[in-house]
Amino acid sequence: MGVNLTQVAAEHVNEYLSKRGGGLGIRLMIRTTGCSGLTYVLEPVDTVQPEDQVFSSHGVDVYVDPKSLMYVDGTEMDYVKKGVNEGFEFHNPNVQGECGCGESFTV
Repeated sequence: MGVNLTQVAAEHVNEYLSKRGGGLGIRLMIRTTGCSGLTYVLEPVDTVQPEDQVFSSHGVDVYVDPKSLMYVDGTEMDYVKKGVNEGFEFHNPNVQGECGCGESFTV
């Protein structure tokens, strides 16, 4: 299944990478933190790690390590603007619950 980006999310990532002067794509990681235990972390990728799984959507490569993949397999990333707020939204079929503030989740 992997990880997919919507067209809007891919455009946002491409714009970000262009403004920063380049990059191979973005890395999606899971970290232990927050009220519910897990949170998404995104960072630009300049060096590929041997264990990385790579998923391409709309011309953008998303790199995921095997440990994180078990939590995000099947996830669609979107980039949304709601009023004055904007950011990535993760549509993850593995999520069993989220904290009240929406910053962390459980699987």
